[in-house]
Amino acid sequence: MNPTHSSPHDPVPQTPETLPEPKIYLLPNLMTAGNLFCGFAATLRILEGALQRADGLLATETFHHAIWFILGACIFDVLDGRLARLGGRESPFGREFDSLADIVSFGVAPALLVFQIVLAEFDRLGWLVAFVYLACGALRLARFNCIAAKDGPSATKDFRGFPIPAAAGVIASITLMMLWFEEGQRQIGPWKYALPGLMLFLSFLMFSKFRYPSFKSINWRTKNSPPRFILVAVLLLFTVLNWEWMPAVLFLGYLFFGLFRTRIFRRPHGEKAPSVAGIHKT
Repeated sequence: MNPTHSSPHDPVPQTPETLPEPKIYLLPNLMTAGNLFCGFAATLRILEGALQRADGLLATETFHHAIWFILGACIFDVLDGRLARLGGRESPFGREFDSLADIVSFGVAPALLVFQIVLAEFDRLGWLVAFVYLACGALRLARFNCIAAKDGPSATKDFRGFPIPAAAGVIASITLMMLWFEEGQRQIGPWKYALPGLMLFLSFLMFSKFRYPSFKSINWRTKNSPPRFILVAVLLLFTVLNWEWMPAVLFLGYLFFGLFRTRIFRRPHGEKAPSVAGIHKT
């Protein structure tokens, strides 16, 4: 057979004209768009706060707005995954769109926030710390997309390593608590010098092997006992009433739970833990 002639059984090469259009599901991607908007708005508010500080004005209110936008992005990020799994509408397009929104809301915005609050004082070292956090977040999202494209996104109930939305939630909620401690002051006090170390620690955790629950098994159809329902309702109400510090408690509790869960739930000697197959979402 002449090698220059193709067989009728050979696969047809894919070109941009023959590739199928990606499926864009409305509700999940609207939630992702809300996530992206919150990240964009947080970034704008942080930049406005930087200009106010340059003019000698109080930027506390502006940074408050930025923090709430970051926390709002966390809520949208939870909703888009829930809606996609509820309707069986997970798609490669949604995965890519979600990662692009995440790098803005949970990578760029928190790095800029901490840079404006404290890292700018350290000149080039501050740039480096902020970039390490941003780079680790971007690499984690890229790694997830590669694994998800191969194995499918819903194969496990656990995250491997600390998820980037939770990392941003830790930074935003702790900064919110610091602003509450220093209410009425023109800037955050000595507590702010803990933020650079926290960012580096979170950068490490994002690539660690610690397992964190993804709560994928909890959806709109999840049933629970009345006492547990009341407990969750009381916890949510208590968080709303104590918004200055309770978000930090919740995010830090989730962080330390992953660090110590193997000791908390250690099984008896000789008993094997159930295997977890598949990938681990970022």
